[in-house]
Amino acid sequence: MEGKPMSVFERYLSLWVAVCMALGIAIGKLFPGAVEWLRGMELSEGSQINVPIAVLIWLMIYPMMLKIDFASIRGVGRRPTGLFVTLFVNWLVKPFSMAFLGWLFFTKLFAGWIPAELAAEYVAGVIILAAAPCTAMVFVWSQLSDGDPAYTLVQVSINDLVMLFAFAPIVSLLVAGAAGLVVPFSVLLMSVLVFVVIPLAMGSLSRAWFLRAKGAEWFESRLLPAFQPVTILALLATLVAIFAFQAENITSRAFHVALIAIPILLQVYFNSGLTYGLMKVLRVPYRVAAPGALIGASNFFELAVATAIALYGPGSGAALATVVGVLVEVPVMLSVCRACIATRGWYDAGVSRAA
Repeated sequence: MEGKPMSVFERYLSLWVAVCMALGIAIGKLFPGAVEWLRGMELSEGSQINVPIAVLIWLMIYPMMLKIDFASIRGVGRRPTGLFVTLFVNWLVKPFSMAFLGWLFFTKLFAGWIPAELAAEYVAGVIILAAAPCTAMVFVWSQLSDGDPAYTLVQVSINDLVMLFAFAPIVSLLVAGAAGLVVPFSVLLMSVLVFVVIPLAMGSLSRAWFLRAKGAEWFESRLLPAFQPVTILALLATLVAIFAFQAENITSRAFHVALIAIPILLQVYFNSGLTYGLMKVLRVPYRVAAPGALIGASNFFELAVATAIALYGPGSGAALATVVGVLVEVPVMLSVCRACIATRGWYDAGVSRAA
């Protein structure tokens, strides 16, 4: 089976992403009052969950949720290898390798350019970023790389369950010297509810209704294709909003943004390559391996940004580091999607379907 070809719009998505990031920064600088008003629209007091961004993320992942046939999820238990690889990389490799890279670059290699106090905040920020595996966005990456939507849902759900128990202890352990660090569990729980549980429930209920009311043929040939552009447009609008909210933080430390991007960039390619390679060795099928590699490399940036702001404040180095994670991740993840699609024929050669 050939990989799903990218549309013309998807093929040049990196360009649109760059334009939206620049547009967001411009809006943030030109209309600070309006942006501050939008940024203040939280789901509930102290939740750190912005309502406009939450709505855009629902629009991003709802079309993917519509595609999930929940009956097929039962089959995931018969081929758990891909799930085990994803969990191994996400929780036993990724946070610790990012902590090492952050310490190496910010406190050693870049010590002459970054003050020690700010370097510590950058280290904290990249650790928070790495300790939050991707949830909402991975449905977009899975769709672009022709991943198995049911298996992707299981991978995301299990990671969310682990995150409920592991996120705070790992962050607390790795953020050395952060006296009195308390990761707000309310932010974590609310983020999982808003960005995963609600759109999952919406997708499941509406899928059942559409299939019953309109039939499978209309659902597959008319409805799902109509939703295809919604995911990408919502992604681009989300980037505009995030970069508008953080425009001052980004532009006031442009050189530091470039420095922060280096270890994050290395981390993304290292983890995606490690996950993809391990799954190839363990004979995991492409449609499981591709989204697994993308989960292993990307981050739950909504949670990471919210946690960094809650702990250190919106103008902190930690908050900036998590936003730079978005700046780096989106274009790089698009390149990983393309790499997965380009290597699908090589990857599937000799791989067992039962893996």
